[in-house]
Amino acid sequence: MPPTVLAVIPARGGSKGVPAKNLAEVGGVPLVARAVRAALGAPEVTDVVVTTDDGAIAEAARSAAAHLGAAHRLHCVERPAAIAGDTATSEAAVLHALDVYEAERARTVDVVLLVQCTSPFVSREDIDGVARAVVHEGADTAVTVATFHGFVWRDGHAVEEGTYGVNHDKSVRPRRQDRPQDYLETGAAYAMDAAGFRTHRHRFFGHTALVPTDPARVLEIDDPHDLARARALAPLLDPAPLPTRADVDAVVLDFDGTQTDDRVMVDSEGRETVAVHRGDGLGIAALRKAGVPLLILSTEQNPVVAARARKLQVPVLHGIDRKDEALKRWCDEHAIAPDRVLYVGNDVNDLGCFSLAGWPVAVASAHDSVRAAARAVTTTPGGYGAIREIAAWLLGPTLTTTTHPDTPAVPTK
Repeated sequence: MPPTVLAVIPARGGSKGVPAKNLAEVGGVPLVARAVRAALGAPEVTDVVVTTDDGAIAEAARSAAAHLGAAHRLHCVERPAAIAGDTATSEAAVLHALDVYEAERARTVDVVLLVQCTSPFVSREDIDGVARAVVHEGADTAVTVATFHGFVWRDGHAVEEGTYGVNHDKSVRPRRQDRPQDYLETGAAYAMDAAGFRTHRHRFFGHTALVPTDPARVLEIDDPHDLARARALAPLLDPAPLPTRADVDAVVLDFDGTQTDDRVMVDSEGRETVAVHRGDGLGIAALRKAGVPLLILSTEQNPVVAARARKLQVPVLHGIDRKDEALKRWCDEHAIAPDRVLYVGNDVNDLGCFSLAGWPVAVASAHDSVRAAARAVTTTPGGYGAIREIAAWLLGPTLTTTTHPDTPAVPTK
């Protein structure tokens, strides 16, 4: 019988450095959900436990597992207050989760993993690597590390001691290749033989295997500056899966800044006009022909929005103050699950819809905060064919118009 490998993700609700840190989004995904996705994606992992004292965190974890079709492998354990404070250790949370899991599942865990939400770029390969080291390679414990080539200094805080080199003699400056290889603990993933962990009650007993990871992905979120860096890096470091037709049941489009370049031309009579892209019209026509339910949703009251919608033969709701509430009503009316909606936006008034939709997409010219919250970002700016690009994601580069068998029909207005 294969060994049981349990990945435990501690995710308490309280955080002084970054309030509600484990629900903060990086690349449009809450930190706890990123950790759940990585752990569930690791082939060596049998099940995943999120231990938390916060119901919203538990719900975000369950949603992430459900989106992957792995809800049966995700377990949420209520973390007692005694081990949920600022001074509580991760080891205490893991031991408690281990006890609860084994009692509820009547199953003995062979290897237990600690996966940290605060490492937003932990990958399934990282998690699989530490698990394999213990399961298959004879290690008692394992930790993700990154190669490190820096000279480390310490201040002795004493006149007679002064400053000194920790990993080098300050009077000698050897070349990198002439120095011993140092490794930096990433803080992302650890693995322990479960029986040994119960005995020693800490994560580094016996033989500890070092599992190298990509140094570019090493980042721990402890303060708002770390979170800002993670959001800036996400478009570069995250794998960029793009939605396919099988992922999406409806497409909802903002107007200004997504179907236009966000500029307005005003004539001497005060009439406003905008410029649109013919490629976007082609993409929308192809989506409509393929049976994809469409909606244009805009706060703009200008009749040009309705005129463009009529031209495209797409339903429209405009002059809307709360776009997220309007989107929720539209989904309810047409029996469309919000997590199956692709929503395209460009500015902060789209963020409510981004939180609701399963596929929040930002155009390349979107505001930085919107790009950071998006699950995918086009390479094309709004008004220059971004919607045509999205249509190609769903239908293929030639905009093949194949109707999805489960697509509900939504009449145009």
